[in-house]
Amino acid sequence: MRRAHVVTPDLVGGELELVGRITVASNATFLATIGDVSVVYKPVAGERPLWDFPDGTLANREAAAYLVSEAFGWDVVPRTLLRDGPLGPGMVQVWQQPDASQDPVDVVAAVPQDGWRSVFRGVDEDDRPVTLVHEDSPALRRMAVFDVVVNNADRKGGHILPTAAGHRYGVDHGVSFHVEHKLRTVLWGWRGEPLDAVELAGVERVLSAVDGDLGQRLSELLDDDEVAALAARCERLVHDGVFPGPSGDMPAFPWPFF
Repeated sequence: MRRAHVVTPDLVGGELELVGRITVASNATFLATIGDVSVVYKPVAGERPLWDFPDGTLANREAAAYLVSEAFGWDVVPRTLLRDGPLGPGMVQVWQQPDASQDPVDVVAAVPQDGWRSVFRGVDEDDRPVTLVHEDSPALRRMAVFDVVVNNADRKGGHILPTAAGHRYGVDHGVSFHVEHKLRTVLWGWRGEPLDAVELAGVERVLSAVDGDLGQRLSELLDDDEVAALAARCERLVHDGVFPGPSGDMPAFPWPFF
């Protein structure tokens, strides 16, 4: 698997200076700056080995997720690239400041009546009924479609960044693009429902792009069978025309939810 440097001159050429470490992340993750741009920096050397993904490939998968996001045209993933840094080569992603007053995904005692989807019912530590919910919005629908296409194995609520302007960014895509079914997500609220025309057109754009420039760029980041599996997921999604539901032996939800 070759490592490609997806170029953005202002972010690739500038000095990457560490500001601090993001300690809640499972892999070594740092807040840094490149000039006046705040970024997240994840060096390959700090990636924790996983039993089901090849070692040293998570940064590549993050960069590949950005390329697929760009092909969709929905701005799901913040600008992401590969470059060298103080701790070696890794993934660099433009920082997006979340709006702490918004919770696109939540656990509630009573499900809101309008604008929300119920996903999972359970009990809390005091045996009181609670429900995992997410907002019923076009932005999260598009993110759910994106997750199916990239086979995202870790769509936690905390991996959805709401901005003050109302945009929703998806981050942390290092465990994506596996050839086997790995979809784990909190965004199951539309399972079994038809994709709309905009969503289907987005999937078709990605499928078409895989046969051209996107496929060539992904081949520098992923193995050939992973790129072929991406195309197959697009074809299946267009053919079925509905949001899939959980299947196979994989857990349907990431843990923890956030």
